[in-house]
Parts: sequence; structure tokens; C-alpha cells
Amino acid sequence: MRISALCLCLGLLLGLAGPAAAQAVDYSLYADLLKKYVQGEAVDYAGLKGERAKLDRFLTQMAQAEPERLGRAEQMAFYINAYNAWTLWLILTKYPELKSIKDLGGLLSGPWSQKIVRLKHGVLTLDEVEHDILRPRFKDPRVHFAVNCASKGCPPLWPEPFTGARLDEQLDQATAAVINDPRRAKLENGVLYLNKVMDWYAGDFPRDQVSFVKKYARGELKRRLEALGDKVRVDYLDYDWSLNDK
Repeated sequence: MRISALCLCLGLLLGLAGPAAAQAVDYSLYADLLKKYVQGEAVDYAGLKGERAKLDRFLTQMAQAEPERLGRAEQMAFYINAYNAWTLWLILTKYPELKSIKDLGGLLSGPWSQKIVRLKHGVLTLDEVEHDILRPRFKDPRVHFAVNCASKGCPPLWPEPFTGARLDEQLDQATAAVINDPRRAKLENGVLYLNKVMDWYAGDFPRDQVSFVKKYARGELKRRLEALGDKVRVDYLDYDWSLNDK
């Protein structure tokens, strides 16, 4: 684990034994931006760029928050929102010139390894937020349907902030939205084709990914999966790294 993320995680652990949990973070600015500029599968980056000052104000608020004093669900929501909001910020630094988030960064420093995420206990990379905090700390595979990497192949950016009070419901909704989207999961000739994130992070999911999918499948997909029983094979769809703009 990287030193900066290690220090932050120690702060989280100490905070759990410290004073009473702090109040939830105010996500009203972020909620307003998501409502206006997340349009189905796409993000209106051109419109969002016109309100970059509002996004900056929200990120400043997040940098002043004390996530280590939040309850567990609020902490997870905080870091998902931080990841997604800072990814939006990163895209706006070069939009509209870039065609993919992978166009950002240099040969030795990709977009996920830039120190951009300003938090009270230090400045992290997107990779550190995801791989040093969200995945190991909360151990919830649904996080992969909540964090957004600004690409068309990625699970869509959720159109509202995640909150501790509704986190379980929101994660279930985000997961079901991907599982039941034929562009991101489909069943053909006995093969269940899943979003590529379930391949990249297979260790975060149950070994029986078909059973995981059945839990969230709806309608015709659920009926067909149940009819096939244990005869379903799993494969993964190609990932589209093009920018998820409108």
C-alpha cells in the first residue's frame, strides 16, 4: 500500500475509535451538477465545463471533510463520490480535446496515477482511492458498478450522489442497471457475456459469477438464466475506452 494511502487509512481506523461520528457530507452542489449533466449513459461535459467553478467548490468542501469520523456507509459513499467527482474534474482539464480518459497523462503516469484527489489527510491518486481504500476496506463487489472511469465501456455514472443512508439501495440499483443492460451483459447460446470489470476484478466477486448475476437479473434475462441452470458459461465483453460524452 502506498504511504499516503496508508496514512489516510490509519486515520480512518483511529477515527473509528475516536469522537462520535460526524454529520454526513453536504452533497447538494454535486447533486445539482449530476442532475443537470448526467444524461442517461452520457455526460454533458461541455455543459459541465461551464459550471466548473461549482464543481471546484464541491471538491473544496470534500477536502475539508473528515471522512474518518463518518460511519462505515457514509465513508464508502464519500470515497465513491470523491472518485467520481475527481474523475469529472480530470476530464474537464483537457475537454474537448481528448477522445478517451487514457489520453491524459504521460508515458509513465496515466490518469489514475496522478496526485489529484485532495482530502483532509493528504492528496491521493484515483488508483489509491479505489485500490487502497474502497476495494480492500469495504470488500463490496458492487463498488465496481458505482465508480466511473469516464468511458463508454464503464458502468454509467450514477445520476445522484451516493449517501450512507441509501448506500445499499443505490449499490443494488447501480449493479442491477448494468446486469440488465444488454450492452453490458447478455446471454447468447448458453454463454453469459459480462462487463469486463467482472473479469479484471474477478477476485472481488463470488467465484460463481452466474449466481451473482442471477441475484440482480430481472425479467427475460432472469428467466433464461434459471432455465439453463448450471449449464451457463461465462465470457466477457470488449471494453470501450472512448469518452462517455454526449
